[in-house]
Amino acid sequence: MTQIKQARPRLLAAAVLAALTLPGVAFAQTAKERELEARVAQLEAMVQQLVTQQQQTETVVTEVRTAQAAQPAPAATGTGAAAPIQATTITPTANPGTRFTVGGMIRTDGLVTKTTDGDIAKGTAGRDFYVPGAIPVGGDGPDTYSDAHLKFSRLWFDASTVLDSGDKLGARVELDFFGGTLGNSAATNTYGATLRHAYLTYNDWLVGQTWSNFMDTNALIDAVDFVGPTDAVAFVRQPQLRYTSGPWTVSIESPETTVQPFGGGARVIAGDNSAIPDLIARYTHKGDWGHVSFAGLARQLKYAPVVGAESTDTGFGAQVSGLVKLGDSTDIRYQVSGGEGIGRYIGLATIQQDAMVDSAGDIDALGGWAGYVGLRQVFSPKVRGNLFYARSQWDNEAAWTGLGVTRKVHSVHANMIWSPVPKLDFGVEAIWGERTLESGADGELMRLHTMARYSF
Repeated sequence: MTQIKQARPRLLAAAVLAALTLPGVAFAQTAKERELEARVAQLEAMVQQLVTQQQQTETVVTEVRTAQAAQPAPAATGTGAAAPIQATTITPTANPGTRFTVGGMIRTDGLVTKTTDGDIAKGTAGRDFYVPGAIPVGGDGPDTYSDAHLKFSRLWFDASTVLDSGDKLGARVELDFFGGTLGNSAATNTYGATLRHAYLTYNDWLVGQTWSNFMDTNALIDAVDFVGPTDAVAFVRQPQLRYTSGPWTVSIESPETTVQPFGGGARVIAGDNSAIPDLIARYTHKGDWGHVSFAGLARQLKYAPVVGAESTDTGFGAQVSGLVKLGDSTDIRYQVSGGEGIGRYIGLATIQQDAMVDSAGDIDALGGWAGYVGLRQVFSPKVRGNLFYARSQWDNEAAWTGLGVTRKVHSVHANMIWSPVPKLDFGVEAIWGERTLESGADGELMRLHTMARYSF
């Protein structure tokens, strides 16, 4: 094709020359013939210039079409044209390069509950999820009731930045709706937003409120109930300063103390905190088979019922937890904790207290242990199930606490969770739980807990 285009000027020039010379034949160049040759040369130059311009135009068109083909297709809009989401960054005052993300979940819980010794008070946490310390004992006979709510729906915001220096900054704020009632269940079912997590990170440091370092979140059970093995799980969110280096994590955390008054009665949250924060260290070893984690806790318990009367004691705890894979579709999850003065860290601080008050008004750390084990089985990419058992037991001094305090709680759970599409879960869990007092009296709970959840 290129050769044809290059031959065009010469053919055109020859045609013009023939047209000019056919009327007569000259055997020698005259002045007129030289003029004609000059005109032919001029025409040939003009034609060559036109062909060159055409070739350049075709080259530009080809390059433009190639570039357009390499561009991604524009996003479809209602008008058929792509438009930017916004004109500026969503965090205009943040460090350059800050990445802002948002997520959460919409969750609906439905529960049918039967308790053998009266009902759990309406409007309390025990009606929303399994709280073993709320199981009635010694009430007026069995009762069956149902509840539904969306309090565990959640919303979170993250911001993260890697500076030019290589330093990493991050922040997270997370809310749910497990706050106080703002309406009533007969009409509006409105609840206050509550703060779950709020913290910043700077390289290996974390400052703010999040899960306690005494809690192994990677060993949590895949439960339909909001917590699951509440009888035994370490479950606390609180302010802290934490440092992580490889498998080690060390933190100092809020030193709240909960106390069982002398002679029994409702627990007391000591208002005058210790000056020494709780100290927690954790070591985690990971492998293809799962992980195992060891944690230790040391704390000072403090109780000051009146001004000038102060009592302290030492609390300590140890924990081993982990996850063991038995194949691609099966794993075992477990956690065992024990010590003295760890009651606030077990079961959302709803089962037992950190300390007891003796006859002299001094506090003594309450000893106990707690543990759970669960089997998780994935039957297919869309169906999975869990079977687990949880228990905690406490060493009350009955002469100080009375016989109405909790000595033991335990429960058995079985659930099935169906995920028809990613991020959408429907679950049902059968629960049996029992609470036993120091007197030996007990009460039982039977519950069917259902859940629908979309995470985004």
